[in-house]
Amino acid sequence: MRMRNRRRGGFSLVEMLIALTISATLLVATLTAFHASWLSYKDTTESASTHVVSRIVMHRLQAMLRTASDFQPYPEDVFDVTQNPGTSSWIEFTTVQDLEAGLNRRTRIERRDSEQAFEGGRQRFELWYVLKNGADDSVIDERPLLADLSEVMFIVEYEPGPRLVRATVDLTIAPNDEQDLGVGRRDSTPTIRLVASAVPRVID
Repeated sequence: MRMRNRRRGGFSLVEMLIALTISATLLVATLTAFHASWLSYKDTTESASTHVVSRIVMHRLQAMLRTASDFQPYPEDVFDVTQNPGTSSWIEFTTVQDLEAGLNRRTRIERRDSEQAFEGGRQRFELWYVLKNGADDSVIDERPLLADLSEVMFIVEYEPGPRLVRATVDLTIAPNDEQDLGVGRRDSTPTIRLVASAVPRVID
C-alpha cells in the first residue's frame, strides 16, 4: 500500500484563536508595563521640576528677608509667648528706603486661594509676591511665585523693639508641571515640604 502524504494548506481555526489569544495577552502586558513606566517617569520629572523651582524661590525669599527691615506682622505684646513667636499666612517688609530720593518700597509675600481651591478634594493655595509703595500702600507690581501649595506658613520671632530675630518660611508643595499632559493621578505624587529660616542683617 502506498502511504499518501497529506499536505496541510494552512492553520486551523483553533490554532488561529490560540495565537490571537497569546498575542493579545502579551500586548496587554506590554501596554500595562509601559503605562506604569510612563506614570513613574511623569511623577519623577514633575517632582524634580517642582523641587528646582521651589528651592530657587526659597533662596530668593531668604535673601530678601536677610536684607530687609521693618517687618510685619508683629505682636501687640512681644513678651507674650502666645503671640511671639507668631504664625501668619503673609509677611511684609521694607526692601528699599531712600528718604532723600523719596523711595520707599515694601514687599509682601502672601498666601492666596487658588482658582482651583478644592480641586482633587484638598485645599490649594498660591504664593504671591506684591511690591508696594510704602508712602501710600499702592501696589506697584504683583505676580505668583508658586502654585499648587497645600500650606504656606511664616513664623516670626521678635525681640523688644520690636526687632525681628528670625523668620521661618514653611511651604508644602504638590509636584506639578505647567506642561501637564493630563495622564495619571496627580494626587499619587508625594508632596514636597521646604522649611528655611533667615536672620535679618539690618537692625530695625
